[in-house]
Amino acid sequence: MNMKTIDTAGADLNALRVFAAVADAGGITAGAELLGLSKARVSIEVSRLEALLGVSLFSRTTRRVALTDAGQALYGQAVPPLRDLQDALARAQAGQGAAVLTGTLRISATVDHAAQALAPIVAAFAAQHPQLQIDLRSSDRVVDIVKEGIDVAIRMGWLRDSTLRATRLGDFEQHLVAAPGYLRQHGTPKKPEDLAQHPWIALSMLPTPLTWKFTGPRNQQRTVRMNSRLRCDSAAAARALLQAGAGVSVLDSYSASRAVQDGALVRLLPQWQLPRGGVHAVYAPGRHVQAKVRAFIDFYAERLVSSA
Repeated sequence: MNMKTIDTAGADLNALRVFAAVADAGGITAGAELLGLSKARVSIEVSRLEALLGVSLFSRTTRRVALTDAGQALYGQAVPPLRDLQDALARAQAGQGAAVLTGTLRISATVDHAAQALAPIVAAFAAQHPQLQIDLRSSDRVVDIVKEGIDVAIRMGWLRDSTLRATRLGDFEQHLVAAPGYLRQHGTPKKPEDLAQHPWIALSMLPTPLTWKFTGPRNQQRTVRMNSRLRCDSAAAARALLQAGAGVSVLDSYSASRAVQDGALVRLLPQWQLPRGGVHAVYAPGRHVQAKVRAFIDFYAERLVSSA
């Protein structure tokens, strides 16, 4: 079926709300949990809507459902104005132009960033919005935010997926670090070139985990290729290996700051700077950004600026 306009006359708002929840969550069961309804009720509402429109909105497998072409057309046509209406009703209910945030906000971040920086901000945001449920999911893999029903993902570094929308919230420094015990045993590097002689702990999530570009005094440039036997896929694991004296590596400033303050790690070559990375809020494509997502992004950006 072509992506043509679908006649939604006769479809009530509740049926469209159920349809949107199933599409966002990727399944009948997950959509029912999102709405707080029974699985049977949601399945009936979807079937009624499909019967009314005379098209199949979802292709069903044993594991999940996916939008058909007709479902994608309906989603693009009906869901954005539906959410605009929901936001307008929430603002009217608040009575002062500010929306009362309800429902569930699903946030994704890496394990380390969730623990080191994000959790206190989420707690403060939750305190300001008592009617909003928040589901904070931490994982060091890059999640499929559409498939997993994530409203907003906080990602560090350099974005690769150009199909998603992103808002840059701030940035961070990268710090070269090692444990004091390691430095006593192996010596302290005096210049970037010395690092090629030290065992490097590589973060496999980075685009070039073994090649690093340094900028020093008088804008000097140095590119160093590291030697590595140890690799890991998270900043938390890298920090643990560093603190155990396994070698030298780079951590983002959020991950490194507490360990450096506590003396568990030492920052090396502070006069040589590494490229700064970005902190991004990433969300699914489409013109509509829900009020709860906009509110959280603004809240988080303000906290990052104030802590910089």
